[in-house]
Amino acid sequence: MLKIAVCVSGGGTNLQAIIDGVASGVISNTEIVRVISNNPNAYALKRAEAAGIDAVCISPKTFETREEFNKALLKGLEESGADLVVLAGFLVVIPEIVIAGYRNRIINIHPSLIPSFCGTGYYGLKVHEAALARGVKVTGATVHFVDEGTDTGPIILQKAVYTEPGDTPEILQRRVMEQAEWNILPQEINMIANGEVKIG
Repeated sequence: MLKIAVCVSGGGTNLQAIIDGVASGVISNTEIVRVISNNPNAYALKRAEAAGIDAVCISPKTFETREEFNKALLKGLEESGADLVVLAGFLVVIPEIVIAGYRNRIINIHPSLIPSFCGTGYYGLKVHEAALARGVKVTGATVHFVDEGTDTGPIILQKAVYTEPGDTPEILQRRVMEQAEWNILPQEINMIANGEVKIG
């Protein structure tokens, strides 16, 4: 049984896709052991509680130094017993001590086809604003392993999504979530849980 901890900062739509995937059997051999948010007001925490999942807030604002927060985040993950850490819209730079402690056991979902529109400053709506400003015909989402860089780890899965005339960043964001993110993130977790992708 693969034990996963999900880290999320906001509404938690990707978290909900994982919760639903586990419940429906789309994700097999998997248990969500903890949800961690850096935002005490994140709706994702309510989603976790509604599903009976241990949910905690570890916010950098409650620590005097970033180092203390980094250690608390690592401790929060270690205490959960998670085998895999899933970043599902977690707007925190993952500290090196966490990356070292979970080498090749952290995956992230990014709302573009990496290497396009990724790296420092590209998150949330900013990704879709940049894609539309560039005039791309195809965008999408990527699941990748996390390393010390920003969106630089090995790519595991990608799914393309077409842009359409009249798209706003908000419309495109929703389409990328519905057509790509909510599909490939559960798919990837299931692949890891069933030995189709090697981690560690």
